[in-house]
Amino acid sequence: MHFFAYHGLLPQESVVGNEFVVNLTLEVDITQAMQSDDVADTVNYAKVYEVVRFEMQQRSNLLEHVAGRIAQHLLKDFPTLLSVDLLLEKLNPPMGADIHSAAIHLIVP
Repeated sequence: MHFFAYHGLLPQESVVGNEFVVNLTLEVDITQAMQSDDVADTVNYAKVYEVVRFEMQQRSNLLEHVAGRIAQHLLKDFPTLLSVDLLLEKLNPPMGADIHSAAIHLIVP
């Protein structure tokens, strides 16, 4: 998922913003959904996107804080989740170096 947001410690990051990428792997018991073919028996990824989009709009200084909020919100809203594996990248961070991204990888069982 790609987002434009305003996370970061530097004052200009809250004004200029940056591009972010969120990659999620969600562990869920799909036994019921395999039988029912009903989205109500699994995790609706359109609703997952809405949770991630909402949390990405809430400014934070640290990627760790954003990633933690996303994971907690997902686990709260989707009780069938067994774990959340989240990679949050800030593309081309303003640190005076030629660097593709800075990232946080969070795994919450």
